[in-house]
Amino acid sequence: MDQEKRSPEKLFEEEFLPHIDGLNTFAFHLTYNEEDAQDLVQETYLKAFRFIEKYEEGTNAKAWLFKILKNAYINQYRKKNKRPTQVDYEEVVGYQDGDESSNMSSYFDLREEIFDEMMGDEVSSAVNALPIDFRTVILLCDIEGFTYEEISKIIDIPIGTVRSRLFRARNMLKDKLKHYASSMGYKDQRGEEDLQE
Repeated sequence: MDQEKRSPEKLFEEEFLPHIDGLNTFAFHLTYNEEDAQDLVQETYLKAFRFIEKYEEGTNAKAWLFKILKNAYINQYRKKNKRPTQVDYEEVVGYQDGDESSNMSSYFDLREEIFDEMMGDEVSSAVNALPIDFRTVILLCDIEGFTYEEISKIIDIPIGTVRSRLFRARNMLKDKLKHYASSMGYKDQRGEEDLQE
C-alpha cells in the first residue's frame, strides 16, 4: 500500500512553517524595513499555500520558500519603481506627534532580535552595506546554510556565478572588517610562521 499523502494544511505546517525565522531574517535584509519584511514573508506563505500542489513532498522546502520570497521581492521592487513616491499623512503626523526615539525603537529592537547572539553590529552593518547581489549570496550561504546548487536555483544564476559572487562578497567583508577584527584582538596569522621561529 502506498504511503498516504499529507493534507495541504499538514504539509504546510510541517515543512513550511519551521522556516519562518530564516525567511524573516532574509526579508529584513532585502527590505531594511520591519513592516515590508513581514509583508514579504506573508506574501511568500500565501503563494506557497496557493501553489502547494506544485511542491514535491520531501524535497527542499526551505529552498522553495526562499525562491518564492526572492521572486516576490523582485516583483515588489519593480512595482515600487513604477509608481510615484507616496507619503502617508497619518504616519507623518504620528511621527511628529510622538517621541522620536520611541518611533525608532521598533526598528532597532527587530535588528537586535534578528542578530542576537549571531553577529555584532559591525558585522551586520558590513553585511548590510554590501550590494544586494553580494549580500544575498552571503546570507543564503553563510547565514542560512544553503549549498551552491540550492543558491543557484533560488536566485536563478549559474553555480559558477554563485561561487564568484560569494568569493567577492567575502573579500569585501574582509576589507570592511579588517580594522574591527584588529580592534578585537584578531591577527592575520598567514605568513607569520617564519617570523615566530
